[in-house]
This record gives sequence, C-alpha cells and structure tokens, in this order.
Amino acid sequence: MANFTWEVKRDLIASPPENACCKVAALSAFLRTSGAVTAGREGVGFEIVSENDRVAEYFVSLLESVYGVRMELREAVVDPKRSRDKLTFSCRGEQAARILAETGILRREAGSFSLSLGISPYLTENDCCALAYVKGAFLGGGSCTLPQGGSKTGYHLEFVFSHMQAAEEFCLLLERFELLAKCIVRGESVVVYMKSRDALSDFFSLVGAKGALKKLNAVSASRDEANYENRANNCLTGNIDRTARASANQALAIGVIQKKIGLSSLDPALAELAALRLSFPMESLSELAARLRLSKSCVNHRMRRLMEIYNGLEH
Repeated sequence: MANFTWEVKRDLIASPPENACCKVAALSAFLRTSGAVTAGREGVGFEIVSENDRVAEYFVSLLESVYGVRMELREAVVDPKRSRDKLTFSCRGEQAARILAETGILRREAGSFSLSLGISPYLTENDCCALAYVKGAFLGGGSCTLPQGGSKTGYHLEFVFSHMQAAEEFCLLLERFELLAKCIVRGESVVVYMKSRDALSDFFSLVGAKGALKKLNAVSASRDEANYENRANNCLTGNIDRTARASANQALAIGVIQKKIGLSSLDPALAELAALRLSFPMESLSELAARLRLSKSCVNHRMRRLMEIYNGLEH
C-alpha cells in the first residue's frame, strides 16, 4: 500500500490536541520516538528528525503554542534510499532544558539533569493525555502497512522507541485502550508492534483515523473476496483431480477385466458402460451418464458392479 503510513499520519494531524496537557503529552511522545537529547556549549538541548515536512511543522507549531519556542531547521538531508528529505530541527539552551524536563525526557536532580528512560505517569494520567501520547508516538516513530496484491505483506503497525523501558511502558499504555502489542529489539531500537487486521482497526478507531480505517476495510473486504475465490478454485481443482484419478483407475480396472475374461462375458448393460469408459477414460461419470442417457446414480451403480468384478479377479 503506497505510503499508507502518511495517510494515517495525515488523519492524525488533522485533529491536533486542544488542551495544554495533551499537547505536552504529544510532544513528549514525539521527542521519545523521533528526538535526541544533545549537549554542548549552550548546555543541554534536543533535536527532532522527521522525513515529513507536514509532521515536522505540526510539532514545531505545537511546541510554539505551548512554550513560545520556534525551532529552527538545522539541516535537510536527502535520503537516497527513500528519495525524500530528512529534516532536522534543533533547540538548545535553558528553554530546551525546561521543555525536556516538562515532557519527562530529562529528570532534574540536584541542579543537574539525567536521562529518563520511561514514560512519565504524570503526563498520561488522564485518558485524553494518554490518547494524545499514543497519537504523538505514531507521528514520531510509527509506520503501518496493509496487504497488497500477491505479496506476502500482511497487516502490520509499529512504533519505534530508543529504549526498552519506554517501549514496555507504552505497551501498558496501549492496554488501557484494550490494544495488545508486543516488543521486539531491532538493531539499536525497540519496536512495539501489532500484526492483525482487528488490532489495526481498533487502533484507527481509537485515534480517529477515519480515512485509514475506510481504506483498511476496503483492503480487508478485497482480501477476503480473493481468499474465498482461492479456496473455491482450490476446491474445484481438487475435485477435478479426484475425478481424473477415479476415471483413470476405472479405465485401468476395466482393461484388466477385458484382458482376463473379456467384456462379452459381462451383462450387456455393464459391457456397454465398460466399453464407453475405455473410449473416454478421462470423462466423469456425469458425462458418461449423459452419453448413455441414464441418470448418474444408475451409471454409478453399474460402475460399482464393474469394480467389484475387477476386485474379484486374480491380478
């Protein structure tokens, strides 16, 4: 699904948080998933990296509305693998330290700062703030794919964190909304993921991603239809194979009867069917019945008698 992740993020940025507490929660999640703490001559600071200018502008605006700070674009680097810019924004100085402390990224201890690896429970105490945190985490480090075409790609939604503690606590946060996720280490990152159609549907419903949910339902319906057609075709193919094997076995058995005792020794009705089977060894019993202008059950009964005669012969 071409750039489905952006379609989900577009739904999310269309409804920004209104309360200051929710904005701080969203900022914390975004910093946790796409930010990095820095230190230099100007003191502690942070950078955020985004591959989407709309998402970057969204959080720069949130930061400005809460703290009155306008982050500046430090650099834009083209990612050759993805053919898109990687935008880096930075903030340094006393104001940056305050933001990192209030978003739970740093702890202030005895006049100095230390990195906090988990999610501050204060930020997600209220359900509205917890939901804002979930949205911010997807905007910062989330991605989603849907099944497409004949590929083996399935339903997959993930969030990327820098530390295991934050990832595990994020799983607990998702549980508050009855979303079950798992953690896995991938390189130097920790990934929180969900891999079922129902999980993605519940997530999109929770965060209000209506456009993404509509597309998910469309893909799911198309996939279900394709699976039904595949099962039907497999069943039909299996029936054809069974019919072909049965017809071939009948022709072989009648050939033995012909060799051992001759078809003329048979009851005329059986001899007629036996000769027809030898002439049309791959046709079904229904097709033979149509040639004889008899019912299928009658032909089936006669074929069973022929097979009994075959089984009674020494061979």
